[in-house]
Amino acid sequence: MDDIDRKIIDLLAEDARRSLTDIGDQVGLSASAINERIRRLVASGAVRRFTIDAAPDAMSRPVLAFVCLALSPDADEAAFRAFAATHVAIEECHHVTGAWSYIAKVRVGSLPELEAFLAELKGRKFIARSETIIALSSAVEASYTPKPVSP
Repeated sequence: MDDIDRKIIDLLAEDARRSLTDIGDQVGLSASAINERIRRLVASGAVRRFTIDAAPDAMSRPVLAFVCLALSPDADEAAFRAFAATHVAIEECHHVTGAWSYIAKVRVGSLPELEAFLAELKGRKFIARSETIIALSSAVEASYTPKPVSP
């Protein structure tokens, strides 16, 4: 990956619907050259997906919580990972070091929905213990944001 590829990724991160011509104008390449570079970035895994950033309130999911999970000793970790990958409330789930096995970023519509989610985890016998932290507000929230280059 070179500086042009990084610039293409930055431009796509700002607006994934940006035209190939516009990206090409920004980096000094033709639209077909940009298309080929994007194809290679996707094939290499550097670009994992093209997506939108929907407002949680508009999607009726205003409650953001971080759930720290310690898996129970008899939990099927592969089954837990599959559950986490497909559950609508889990936006992110990370295997972590320290006292917890995983940390999950969860978005739901209400506190009762959060309770139901936690009950589902317990009912599936995935967790030995958990700690839930409810976010009051978000100062910064983004999956990737291009940072200005220092002179």
